[in-house]
Amino acid sequence: MLHRTLRLLCIAAVVFSSIEAKDKKEDVGTVIGIDLGTTYSCVGVFKNGRVEIIANDQGNRITPSYVAFTQDGERLIGDAAKNQLTTNPENTVFDAKRLIGREWNDKTVQSDIKLFPFKVIEKSNKPHIKVATSQGDRVFAAEEISAMVLGKMKEVAEAYLGKEFGSSVVFDNLSAAAFERSVSTLLSSIDA
Repeated sequence: MLHRTLRLLCIAAVVFSSIEAKDKKEDVGTVIGIDLGTTYSCVGVFKNGRVEIIANDQGNRITPSYVAFTQDGERLIGDAAKNQLTTNPENTVFDAKRLIGREWNDKTVQSDIKLFPFKVIEKSNKPHIKVATSQGDRVFAAEEISAMVLGKMKEVAEAYLGKEFGSSVVFDNLSAAAFERSVSTLLSSIDA
């Protein structure tokens, strides 16, 4: 996971370095890269020509991709959420990324939900996560849980850099694979 993040950040560094070389007058700014992993996530920054993986508020360079909901209504993300797993397993969500883009009847979904301590229900033929909060039961799509982790990683970067980010680009390896296949197909049609 860390290797993949470094690879993506290095690609960004090469791209932005070449842009900078073409036009030294324009500052490309600071680039952050987030590896939103199934089990752990991390964030790195490309700034002043180098890449650095950022430590979270616990001093760790990787953050558990966990979200927990406490009985008093607090939402915990990362290390604090993972620490809730033994005392609050039914309201501590992990591996949510495994459910993204899958239908309820998918064999992987059905296999995974047997292992989860939290409740997974069917809604619109998609798996959704049901947790108990002080405001009553709440149902979340797996994408919403992953968005909470993504938000936490963005906060880690903003705390490190001392500023907020207004715009972002989301990239995932599934998109990269589809892009690479498209390029290969295009190149093979040109050669023909």
